[in-house]
Amino acid sequence: METTGTEHPKTGLWAAVGAYLIWGFLPLYLILVRSVPAMEFVGWRIVWTLPLCLVIVTVRKQLPQLRAALANRRTMGWLFISATLIAVNWIVYVWAIQSNYVYAASLGYYINPLINVLLGTLLLKEKLSRFQWAAVALAAIGVSLLLGGALTTLWISLTLALSFGTYGLIRKQVDVGALPGLTIESLLLLVPASGVIWFYSGTPGGSSFAQSTELSLAIMLGGVLTAIPLLMFAIAAKRLPYSTLGFIQFLAPSIVFVLGLTVFGEELKPVQAACFACIWAAAAIFVWDLWSRSRKPAAI
Repeated sequence: METTGTEHPKTGLWAAVGAYLIWGFLPLYLILVRSVPAMEFVGWRIVWTLPLCLVIVTVRKQLPQLRAALANRRTMGWLFISATLIAVNWIVYVWAIQSNYVYAASLGYYINPLINVLLGTLLLKEKLSRFQWAAVALAAIGVSLLLGGALTTLWISLTLALSFGTYGLIRKQVDVGALPGLTIESLLLLVPASGVIWFYSGTPGGSSFAQSTELSLAIMLGGVLTAIPLLMFAIAAKRLPYSTLGFIQFLAPSIVFVLGLTVFGEELKPVQAACFACIWAAAAIFVWDLWSRSRKPAAI
């Protein structure tokens, strides 16, 4: 894999914020497709993501980049791994939301930024300031408070955190553009996705896509809500330090956390409130440190 620099950090920052906002509110969309089995929905999600990616690739005149990546065996090998990781992540996340494990899903993406920081410092040799390490420690304390009360669903949280953390690391390192990479990932997943859809079409309930026009349109919308934030995330992963990207990610699970307490009616326990406070305090420290250090060169 080839390390890519962090050019255009402001573009990366806005791309990251946009991606995490969409992912944060995604459970509201999943209410519309709750009747669709998780595996089948992920299959349709892939099927409707690919044509959108191909259209955007054509409009942006990135077909030469797409062909170059397809001809590179090393790039294709890494994208096969990243495609597998994101597929696992989607299946577990959709199943968790449909099964009312919103809290476990939220916890997974609270753990994920810590995975990002760990991968960034150990594998990418990114360095953190003392304040940033303090933020990491505070966030770890908050997450550990939740772990004690979520052992039965811990596998959900850890699967989501590890799969997406590793996915982001690969996409940051692999030598392919954000959109061509996402297009190839969707292409690699098309055959298994089609197989899953075919399997569900033969069940007594039949294909979910044939049940009603409203449900069909909601399923098709999944392609847009998959491609756009993943494209934005891939851009952000290329242009931001991985540790910084990890802390911005606290935005998404915080939104999911609030939705779980309001829309999905989950009870707010004292330990959850304490974790919420620790994590937002950690995020505030991390962002403040980034902001204060960014102003120092301008003062010289």
